[in-house]
Amino acid sequence: MSMTLTPRQIVAELNKYIIGQDDAKRMVAIAMRNRWRRQQLPEDLRDEVAPKNIIMIGPTGVGKTEIARRLAKLCASPFIKVEATKYTEVGYVGRDVESMIRDLMEIGVNMARSEQNDLVRGQAEQKAENRLLDLLLPGGAPRQDAQDAAASMSDTREKMRQLWRQGKLNEREVSMEVETQGPQIEFMGMGLPGMEQAGSQIKDMFGKMFPPQRKRRTLRVRDAYEILLQEESDQLIDQDKVVDLARERVEQTGIVFLDEIDKIASPEDSRRGGGDVSRQGVQRDILPIVEGSVVSTKYGSVRTDHILFIAAGAFHLSKPSDLMPELQGRFPLRVELKALTKEDFLRILTEPRNALTRQYSALLGAEGVTLEFHPEALEEIASFAETVNRQTENIGARRLYTIMEKILAELSFNAPDMQGAVITVDKNYVCSQLKDVRADQDLNRYIL
Repeated sequence: MSMTLTPRQIVAELNKYIIGQDDAKRMVAIAMRNRWRRQQLPEDLRDEVAPKNIIMIGPTGVGKTEIARRLAKLCASPFIKVEATKYTEVGYVGRDVESMIRDLMEIGVNMARSEQNDLVRGQAEQKAENRLLDLLLPGGAPRQDAQDAAASMSDTREKMRQLWRQGKLNEREVSMEVETQGPQIEFMGMGLPGMEQAGSQIKDMFGKMFPPQRKRRTLRVRDAYEILLQEESDQLIDQDKVVDLARERVEQTGIVFLDEIDKIASPEDSRRGGGDVSRQGVQRDILPIVEGSVVSTKYGSVRTDHILFIAAGAFHLSKPSDLMPELQGRFPLRVELKALTKEDFLRILTEPRNALTRQYSALLGAEGVTLEFHPEALEEIASFAETVNRQTENIGARRLYTIMEKILAELSFNAPDMQGAVITVDKNYVCSQLKDVRADQDLNRYIL
């Protein structure tokens, strides 16, 4: 997929995995399309168009994270999910907020390297195969006429090549030199305020002082081939090009999903207590990154002006207006995700490509057991999920994981002894598996 998808196409793709929440899907689809539109503008105007950051408001388990994750995958964008509560303001022990951009850049580099690996894979495979044959056929041929020796060696080599390609040499062992890492240096100041980036730089410096060494090891042929393939790929790839490509992609299409933003918002009546200094500080530190700043990484400086930030939170005890006014202004778009109903749960169980019913059927299918779900059973599960969410804590679609595991626990345990069996999960089966939990409300709270 790519950024050329229209909003309608993006929503259609998201619908394959996420049920409901149409407003949120439309909003993120427009945000992604605006990125493509911005790229079509003249350069002087392009730099003036800032991303419209989004706050998603809604209880846990309704699809906030999944929408952002699937969106990034659709558009092949570097994506990172971070939790606002993991960060502390400068001066406190803990992670500084700039580390989210350093982590995003690391993800971007890995993505770019993987793509470059794919481009050179054919060439790398050929080179790795030839090196592997050199290991399998060390030395030369017996003394004889030079021309006959060369022909004999060539024939033997081609026979070995065919055997390797047929997988008949995978378990044979070869001796080869492999790279070993130098001593691992742990910088003791990593948890100190502002020292995270310095610690990373010191590690890199020590890494250059103690370069990797080569050591002879005996490996299975297939393991040796993977090492040779990686070495050949690394030699064929231009690492500077990888970094430049990653930086461009992170700066222009990167997405940071900032979860639990509500946990660093301070309700008006609690601000006077003085216990929220760190939370307020985290907001102040996040502000310049969202506004647009330059973050130093081990791959060079990264600008955050056009990175898309999607914040999310339940906002049970606070509201978006409890955030700093400056930070609120940097998240102009807001969308509320709805709590899931029985109908939503039923669709979640049946419609998505990764529906739980399909997952469990595939898992038990690996044991030779055919698992089928009766429509009435799924309605009962959906109804029970809605009831439990209403009576206890509302954890959204995650409730289905707990209920399904409870229903199928006995079957999963016995499946290895039931090869060839066809099991139909009907309403009676669901009710029988849940009767203890249903009867005891206290048990309900602990188990589900």
